[in-house]
Amino acid sequence: MPKAFASAFLAAVACSFLMSLVSPAQSKAVADWTASDLEQLRQVQTAALRDDYAYQQTAHLTDNIGPRLAGSPQSAAAVQYVADELRKLGLEVRLQKVSVPYWVRGEERAELVGYPGQVPGTQQKIVVTALASLDNATPPEGITADVVVVGSFAELAALPREKVAGKIVVFNEPFDHSKVAAGFALAAYGEAVAYREDGREAAARAGAVAALVRSAGGAEFRLPHTGETGYDPKLPAIPAAAVTAEDAELMARLAAQGPVRLHLVVTPKLLPNVDSYNVVADLKGTAHPEQVVIVSGHLDSWDLGTGALDDGVGVAVSMEAVELLQRLHLKPKRTIRVVAWMAEETGAFGARVYAKEYAGDMANHFAAIETDLGAGHPLGINVSGDDSLLARLQPIAGVLQSSGAGVIRPDEDTGVDITPLKVAGVPTFSPIQDLRTYFDYHHTAADTLDKVDPHELQENAAVVAVLAYALANMNGDLPRKPLPTPDWLK
Repeated sequence: MPKAFASAFLAAVACSFLMSLVSPAQSKAVADWTASDLEQLRQVQTAALRDDYAYQQTAHLTDNIGPRLAGSPQSAAAVQYVADELRKLGLEVRLQKVSVPYWVRGEERAELVGYPGQVPGTQQKIVVTALASLDNATPPEGITADVVVVGSFAELAALPREKVAGKIVVFNEPFDHSKVAAGFALAAYGEAVAYREDGREAAARAGAVAALVRSAGGAEFRLPHTGETGYDPKLPAIPAAAVTAEDAELMARLAAQGPVRLHLVVTPKLLPNVDSYNVVADLKGTAHPEQVVIVSGHLDSWDLGTGALDDGVGVAVSMEAVELLQRLHLKPKRTIRVVAWMAEETGAFGARVYAKEYAGDMANHFAAIETDLGAGHPLGINVSGDDSLLARLQPIAGVLQSSGAGVIRPDEDTGVDITPLKVAGVPTFSPIQDLRTYFDYHHTAADTLDKVDPHELQENAAVVAVLAYALANMNGDLPRKPLPTPDWLK
């Protein structure tokens, strides 16, 4: 073999060997992001980890404006505040009108007025909170009835109708802490919240006069967990409320000894719809301004707390994603669109309006991100879309790994508000977060600013900002993967 040819041959073998050491993700990274792109992402990450912008925004939304129930004066003030702040950052802002239900909580109280061993002339207070729905109120004076405590839907269904008719059903399904400890907090919540969502209808179907549901959360500090409950016009409209874990257990113990009688007052009202708004703000792309990367959270909250974890932080980190780019003078190739969704808690009305308006422009929606699970330490990124996305995002994982957020995993639960986009085939994303304490506060009076760890919020802002800028500057296209439409969106 001639020496020159041998040298060339050995060089080719060496090159082939070195290429074999490069993973598909690494080779793809060369096409999707340049070394300069990745260096800019590191700049964004570093700046986010030193910035308190998201915390200050969360503080204003929660402390200064307060609870932001859809349709309330506070939600209207929050819309104007976020719109003004995004205009200050130089974004093109518009308010997208959304007609929303305005639900008002009213009075809520309950007392045990009869039970085994009762001291004459005394009662025991039961801590309750009304669940949101249509026709979900007692008369102003309340109702008084015996309770029947069940541990599951199956247990209720197995009871003879005469054992339930005219009584108040108490669903005492405990929150599964073992699942939370094992890293499956969403699964634990899903099992518990099924009773909040469907318990009213099940109890009405069985002939009950009201339904009480054990708090669908992890904390046991006598905190009831609010939220929506089902309504079926074919069934009797009975009141429904959440009761604390401690009080559910109390009634279960007493009911095992003998008859238990409860007086219940809940007087919520569903008022006529009012006009509210999604805040939609664009940081225009330099190369493909028609293509959109959404970064979002929902602006409304429940009214018991101040909506810090659910979802003031989600709006705030979305705002910070563009604040960082403007401060660092970084220009995305695609448009980054901040969306503060309205009325996620009461039916995702803002998401539905957005999807309807942009139904003919889904091809230009490149990707969507939502943060709606608090601000616990982020471990990485949830990805809903084609499996090839996992490998292609590995360079981003490499950037985020320095703050402990380098995991990329498939997960269809990327956020309620971006579900219509996901169904249309748009790749969707959300931060993977430590949820061990999130459901202790979620939908309760304890969802307040003090539950937000400023440093962990910075970490979340870093993940969201890096991901948003990376997607906006990605050189390649993303595959589309339409999904079946969930029942709630039909």
